[in-house]
Amino acid sequence: MDELDAAIVRLLQSDARLSNRELARRIGVAPSTCLERVRLLRKHGVIRGFHADVDLDALRREVQALVTVRLRKHSRPSYEALKGTVSSWPEVLTLFVVSGDGDIVLHVAVQSPERLHAFLVDRLATRPEVDRFETSLIFQRVHNRVLDQLPEVS
Repeated sequence: MDELDAAIVRLLQSDARLSNRELARRIGVAPSTCLERVRLLRKHGVIRGFHADVDLDALRREVQALVTVRLRKHSRPSYEALKGTVSSWPEVLTLFVVSGDGDIVLHVAVQSPERLHAFLVDRLATRPEVDRFETSLIFQRVHNRVLDQLPEVS
């Protein structure tokens, strides 16, 4: 990626609804150049898609938590079975496979503490792959929406 690509990515992260003409104007290139650069960024997987940033509170998901799950058995089938099931649950926003005390961390969002408890006890705890889990409520979330390429380390 060169500086032009970085500028395109930065602007689209801030506002993915920018028209090609406006994007080109802001970075100072011809619209055709801008269109080709965006096409190449998508082709190479730098830009994976465009989406709406949705307010979880507006969807009645006021309670968020990180749930660290420890697997009963550390095998690929256990990981895959849990990932395959849990990632389809509507309460789960993101699933991370991690190192450390836990094996998988879930970012979940639900309507209330009672619904979080029901999710944990009635759904997660019933999975045969789960040995134990620990839940941390999220009080605030600060999300860096504009990412730049990191410099090379020498």
